[in-house]
Amino acid sequence: MSMNVTIRGRLPAIAAACLLSVALPATVGMAKEKVKSGGDSAAALEMDYSVSIPIVDATGSNLDSAVITEILSGNVIENAEALANLDATSIAVPEITLSVSSQSDDKAHDATVTVTDLLLENVVDGKAASISLTGISLVADDANFVFGAMSAANLDIAGILGLYGLVETAEQTSLETIYTDLVSEGGTLEAEDVSCSFGGVTGAEFKARPLETSLVEMMAIGQAMEDQGDDVDPATMGQFLKMYADILTAFETSEVSFEGFDCSGLDEDGRPMTFSVAGMTMGGMSPGIYPSIDIDGFDIDVEGDGSFALDNLTIKPMDLASTIATLKAAPAEVDEAWLEENARALIPAMEGLSLSGLDIDIPDPDTEGARIQAKVGAFDVSLAKYVNGIPTDLDVSATNIQAAIPEGTGEDALEQMLALGITEVDAGFRIAAAWDAGSQSVAIEEMSLTGADLATVLIAGTIANATEDLFALDMNTSMAASMAVAVKSLDLTVTDAGLSDVILAVVAAEQGADPATLRPVFAGLAQGSIIGMMAGAADAAKLGEAINSFVAGKAKTLMIGLDAKSDPGLGMMDFMQAEDDPTSLIGKVNISAEAK
Repeated sequence: MSMNVTIRGRLPAIAAACLLSVALPATVGMAKEKVKSGGDSAAALEMDYSVSIPIVDATGSNLDSAVITEILSGNVIENAEALANLDATSIAVPEITLSVSSQSDDKAHDATVTVTDLLLENVVDGKAASISLTGISLVADDANFVFGAMSAANLDIAGILGLYGLVETAEQTSLETIYTDLVSEGGTLEAEDVSCSFGGVTGAEFKARPLETSLVEMMAIGQAMEDQGDDVDPATMGQFLKMYADILTAFETSEVSFEGFDCSGLDEDGRPMTFSVAGMTMGGMSPGIYPSIDIDGFDIDVEGDGSFALDNLTIKPMDLASTIATLKAAPAEVDEAWLEENARALIPAMEGLSLSGLDIDIPDPDTEGARIQAKVGAFDVSLAKYVNGIPTDLDVSATNIQAAIPEGTGEDALEQMLALGITEVDAGFRIAAAWDAGSQSVAIEEMSLTGADLATVLIAGTIANATEDLFALDMNTSMAASMAVAVKSLDLTVTDAGLSDVILAVVAAEQGADPATLRPVFAGLAQGSIIGMMAGAADAAKLGEAINSFVAGKAKTLMIGLDAKSDPGLGMMDFMQAEDDPTSLIGKVNISAEAK
């Protein structure tokens, strides 16, 4: 028997889409209807949907085949109570066919989605011991998708209906299991210029609780925002933010793994290309915490053009507690002024990101015939202890940044490096600092720059008078606080790993001299300049000696320490004065120096 069920109105189809996307891990079952989108614009889209379910084999079911057919065809809301109390030994549906016809700008498009062998077993009070299907296919005008078998266990159909407020769930306030043991075999995509294979997906458990906003209310809010366009009514925006805050705490998942994909085809210029991801893992989601995402083996290669490869990209978790608290505290009517005032408080506390094994070889868009070739061994951003949307503890680092120095750029620094014979660099850096509320200070653990076989420069220190107003939401307050900070101490460490040899070799070649004979000359000049600049200060002799030893090559590491003589330290006015007279700072600090 073939049934094409017609359901009037737009809501049942959308409801079915929402429910079945969670419930069946399958596809959408929609009733036949016509939907228009885009208003009166020239690009208005018209779509016709129809569902064909030839056979429903219900064994030991308290719902007959006709009702089950109605439900699978989109009439979920009217049958929600019956579905929540479904009992059945098994429900087998050999085939569900969703046909979609669309019309836009005088162009017609057709697509057919086919779900094969949908099976629910041992259903008691709306809970199925297992659900499975053997495959899903989509045939469209210009593409064919085929996905393999999918299955899950302990499917709580009643729980899904309660999640969207379609049945009464007054007694449930905590997260409960919706399904377990999700397994998908993956599939393929074939289109005119691309062919892809997709790996499987697995997930151990998905939990949820009933939302405070029912599906009907969600659809009304969504429709209102769509109708209002760029000028959303404050009352509608207030409803949306409350709904969004609730959604952010309504779900919990175990880790989900995706086996990746591999695509090959032609780019827009007709060149062969490949695009692949070896695998992806999403960490467990919990209320108020957005999980980490790990992507392994990301690779793009365009024949005759360039390539981009990345061993791993990790997007670290985000704590949404501040975002949720701000959304919940929003007034009933939220206007643009409120959004601007609370923009920073809405920022989630993102822990950062990291990557490794970056390898780029692409054409330089600014210079014809030139290429951008670079590698990064590792890069990491770690952020913590947010105050008003700003991380007060950060650590940013990179290692093995390898790149060729381009010629003809006109950049002074790059031209100087080329003049020294440095054609490639292998560099790294680190910036690590943390604010301490108790001492109202910022500890600069490290600001460093390293060039392999060249040198390392490292700065550490303490910034005093750093009050919480630095992170104030009011920009004037934050600016005033930043003007009041002071440098309490700074420690500079320079390690020569070969840079001085390179510089001296170039200078010696220009002067026709031996680099070894130039070292003591330059060392003496540097020592004399420092002592002269410090104008007889008590620390001058020791600093001069340390610099002499370093420049002369007797020591490879030079350490210089600066400590402010008075609290809180060197402030903005001190540095403004030093712009005209750098020696004005000498009498305000104690200087220590060591070379080894």
